[in-house]
Amino acid sequence: MDSPDASPTPSPGPAGPPEEPTVHGSTEPSTASTDGASSTPVDGVDRQIVRLAVPALGALVAEPLFVLVDSAIVGRLGTEPLAGLALASTVLVTMVGLCVFLAYATTAAVARRLGAGDTRAALQTGVDGLWLAVGLGVVLAAATWVAAPWVVGALGADGGVAAQAVTYLRWSLPGLPGMLLVLAATGALRGLLDTRTPLVVAAAGAVANAVLNVALVYGAGMGIAGSGLGTAVAQIGMAVALVVVVVRGARRHGAQLRPAAGGILANVRAGVPLLVRTATLRVAILVTVWVATGLGGASLAAHQVAMSVWGLTAFALDALAIAAQALVGHSLGASDVARTRALLRRTLQWGVAAGAVMGVLVGALAPAYVRLFSTDPDVQRAATAALVVAAVTLPMAGWVFVLDGVLIGAGDGRYLAWAGVLTLVAYVPAALAVHAWAPADATGLAWLWIAFAGVFMAARAVTTGWRARGTAWMVTGA
Repeated sequence: MDSPDASPTPSPGPAGPPEEPTVHGSTEPSTASTDGASSTPVDGVDRQIVRLAVPALGALVAEPLFVLVDSAIVGRLGTEPLAGLALASTVLVTMVGLCVFLAYATTAAVARRLGAGDTRAALQTGVDGLWLAVGLGVVLAAATWVAAPWVVGALGADGGVAAQAVTYLRWSLPGLPGMLLVLAATGALRGLLDTRTPLVVAAAGAVANAVLNVALVYGAGMGIAGSGLGTAVAQIGMAVALVVVVVRGARRHGAQLRPAAGGILANVRAGVPLLVRTATLRVAILVTVWVATGLGGASLAAHQVAMSVWGLTAFALDALAIAAQALVGHSLGASDVARTRALLRRTLQWGVAAGAVMGVLVGALAPAYVRLFSTDPDVQRAATAALVVAAVTLPMAGWVFVLDGVLIGAGDGRYLAWAGVLTLVAYVPAALAVHAWAPADATGLAWLWIAFAGVFMAARAVTTGWRARGTAWMVTGA
C-alpha cells in the first residue's frame, strides 16, 4: 500500500469539527472458535468493505488536489515562486510520507482493541498516538526551520528559486505538527471503523485551503509566504477538528487524556518497523526516477506521465488496503480466526478484481491519455509502452496492496520491515541492469517499468503472500 504522495493536507477552517465518531460494528469479543473452522458468518463483508473503502478513497483523492490548488495559485506569481513551491512541497511531502506510520500503526492497534470489546483502551491508544504525533511534529518542524536553507541547497536550488523555496517552507512548517496530528487522528478513526469523518474534514479542508491561499497570496499581497501560511493554518484547523472528535470519544469512554509514556512508547515500537517499510518504498521510487533520468529527457517525461496514472490507481487500491487494515485488526482483536481468513480471501478478491478492471481501462485509454500531456511522439511512445506494462501488472498490484493492508492491520510491522528490505534488494539489481543496458527510448522505459511494476511488485507479492499463507501473523486478542 502507500500512494506515491502523502501531500500536506489543509483544514476545514471555520466549518467546525464533525460530530463524535460512531463506532461501527460490534465491540463485543467474538465467541467464534479459533481453530480455523468457519463458525462466524461473513455476511455483509462486501458492504463493510465498500463502507470503509469509498470514503477512504475520497479522502485519498482529495490530498493531491490541495497541492494542485496551491500550484495553480502560486504559479500565477511567476516561474521562480512555482519552482520554489515544487522544491519545498517535495521536502514536506517526503517528511509526511515517512510519518504515515502514525496512521497505519494507530489503525491496527485501535481496531484490535475495539474488536476485543475494549472501546476505552481503543480510544486510549488513539490519544497516545496523538501525543506522539504532536511531539514528533514539533521536533521535525523546528529542525527543518533551522536547516531549511541547507535542505533546499542540497536539492540543487540556488538564487531566487532557493529563496522562494525557503520562504514557503518556513511559513508552512507551523502546520507540520497539525499534519501529523491529522495522520494519527485519521488512523484512530479508521480503527474505529469510521472513514467518513476524515473524508468530511478533508473535503471541507480543500475549500478552506483554496480560500486562505487566495486571500493571503493576492488579497494580503504576501506572495508565496501567504501560500505557506494558508496551508499551515488549514492544517492546524483540520487537526483541531479531528482531535476534537477523538477526544470527545475518549472522554465519553473514560480514556485518559494526559500523555502516558508507556502508551506513547508502544506507539513508537509499532511505528518504527512501518517507518522502515515506508522508507524502502520511497527508495525504490527514487531509484526508478534516477534510472528514468538516465534514459533521457523524453523517457523521464514519459515516466512522469505513467507515474501519474499509477498514482491514481494506487489511490483506489490503497482505499481497499485501508478497509482491510481496519477489518482484519477488528477480527483479530475479537479472536475470530475464521472471519479473519474470510476477510483475507474476500479483500484479495476485491483487490485483484479492482486491479484487473483498472488494468483494462489503463491499457485501453493509454494512447489517448498520453496525448493530453505531450505532443512529442517520443514521449507518447515511451509513455504508452510504460502504461501497457502497468496495465498488465495492476491485478498483481491489487493483490500486493491488499495483503500489505492485511498484515498492517494484523500488527505485523516487523515482518513488513524485513520484507521491504528484501524486496528492495531484489529490485535494485534489476533497475541497475536497465540503467546499464537498456536503450534510451520507449523500449528502455518499458524495461524499467517491467523492473518496477513487474520485478518489484512480484517480490512484494511473494514476501507478503508467503506470510499470509501461514498463521504467524494471526495473533489474536488485544
